[in-house]
Amino acid sequence: MALTSLRFLVATALLALGALAHGQEPQEPASGPDQAGAFEIQIHAPQDIAALLERHLQLQRYRVLPDLSDAEIQSLMRTAQQDASDLVATLGYFSPEIQIRLQAPDAPTGSAKAVVIEVVPGPQTLVGGVHLVFTGGIVQDAASQEQRQSIQDLWSLASGDPFSQAGWDAAKQQALKQLISRRYATGRLLSSRADVDPDTARAELELQLDSGPAYTIGSVDVQGNQRYSADLVRRFARLQDGADYVLSELVEAQQRLTDSGYYDSAYVTLDVQGDPARAPVHVQVKEANMQKAVFGIGASTDSGARWSAEHTYNQVPGIDWRAVNKVTVSRDNNSFQSDWTSQPGESRWRWAASALLQQDLVGQIDVQTRRVRAGRFTTDAGLDQSYYLQFERTEADYREISQRTANEAATANYAFAWRKFDSVPFPSSGWGLGGELSAGTVMGSQQEPFSRVLLRGSAYQPLGLGLENLFARQHAGRLVYRAQTGAVFVNDATNVPFNQLFLTGGDSTVRGYKHEELGVTRNGVQTAEGGRYLATAGVEWQRPIVRNGLMTDWETAVFVDTGAVANRVEEFSFKTGVGVGARWRSPIGPLQIDVAYGVATQTYRLHLNVGFAF
Repeated sequence: MALTSLRFLVATALLALGALAHGQEPQEPASGPDQAGAFEIQIHAPQDIAALLERHLQLQRYRVLPDLSDAEIQSLMRTAQQDASDLVATLGYFSPEIQIRLQAPDAPTGSAKAVVIEVVPGPQTLVGGVHLVFTGGIVQDAASQEQRQSIQDLWSLASGDPFSQAGWDAAKQQALKQLISRRYATGRLLSSRADVDPDTARAELELQLDSGPAYTIGSVDVQGNQRYSADLVRRFARLQDGADYVLSELVEAQQRLTDSGYYDSAYVTLDVQGDPARAPVHVQVKEANMQKAVFGIGASTDSGARWSAEHTYNQVPGIDWRAVNKVTVSRDNNSFQSDWTSQPGESRWRWAASALLQQDLVGQIDVQTRRVRAGRFTTDAGLDQSYYLQFERTEADYREISQRTANEAATANYAFAWRKFDSVPFPSSGWGLGGELSAGTVMGSQQEPFSRVLLRGSAYQPLGLGLENLFARQHAGRLVYRAQTGAVFVNDATNVPFNQLFLTGGDSTVRGYKHEELGVTRNGVQTAEGGRYLATAGVEWQRPIVRNGLMTDWETAVFVDTGAVANRVEEFSFKTGVGVGARWRSPIGPLQIDVAYGVATQTYRLHLNVGFAF
């Protein structure tokens, strides 16, 4: 055997052995600038087919092996013919014309030896009939009719859609995911078949799903707790004995435990080995330390550099409340806050008390705040509520006019946040509504009653709902609407504490302006003085970024915001901001990066924000 042939066989064997040893496909040998390859590969085909062959054609891994003879390359080309046909078939092209030829090097032009692959895909196979067959408990259970219908309605590979292996696999996984998400924890894919007729370019699909028995929640077994009681785990988990198994509720229970601050980690699983009618739930927790100190540094375009120190005592001896004390120092804001909260009771409500000392620079106004409040609150996936009593004193020093005011107020307050989003923290549809309602009296010599209302809302409207193809619907993106309105009702001659008034501007309200830069307008001049009425609105188009035909974790955004603050509704002078941005589904939540132009100030501002809050 020739030496070059021996090298070829040894190299091929080593590649295959390496793949088997590591459980991966053989990797292409590294090539340097002084390593000459055996041949180049030129692919002439539609873009999606060319991209697929460039990534997965096995011929690619041999092109850098040196000294391959033409006979050896011809042998590889014969194998590549079938390989290319199989790859193209995964995109739904089952009768392609594939021509592969070896092109000799051209010394005058400096071109190397090349394997030229030409693909004429022919007609793409379309989905014909779709047959979804259910077996198991879901068939006899009338309560599961809606679930069966939902699986059928959300089937992503509809009749008339282009057929591809990736789309077929994704559709099957989506159907199975919907099956096991509610009641049927042991659901499985029993069988699947795609009958393709190359003559008619049609694919008949059949999928059989076995639901297994329906599961309901039984007892909650807690493991890993030492400092905090098992009942505390159950109160945070909120899993009702006898309720239907719902996967999302187990995920939410796990999230509540990790968000509570009492546990560093939590794992909530359903025991499917026991009686489905009383399936135990196992909760494995890793408890947080009884005390924790956190130090932080940061910076923003609104307030400059800042540092903070926070101490948490999770279970204060004698009362079992949590105490959190935090100090924050920045260019425009210095504060000390102490928050005390009880453990949740059986009703899910918790007692809370807090105190705040704060000094802010708002425009040219120095504001000092002293506030105490006490009340109760509860949090849930769909609705947060709180009611509390509050006493507040603010002292505002207006530098420009050398005037100082001091105001006090006592109020009774109710706050809520109602959410109906399809997923959090990355919603694509749904809405949220929140508000704060206050009634009280101004203290001191005036002794005047007043009330305050603040409402905010947001809605996500998916686009492309009329499109049958799921990928096209997702690629169309969504419109996001945001609005906010507020009012303080009090005698015109009465001054309320500065923080009871309204300011706007910043990355969550009117982009293109500083945080709380927009206050009342006096004599045509914008000030940072709070007003009694507030109105803001915005609309944003978010559109996913697609790469190589696949959705990425990035999106583009185009938006328009507007807002105004005034002491009378007829005095509203709206300020508008427009801009573009990017969104990233980061591991810690949505990352928002915006560049906005403030039309009134004719300036550009960069806005950064992390997380989803409503």
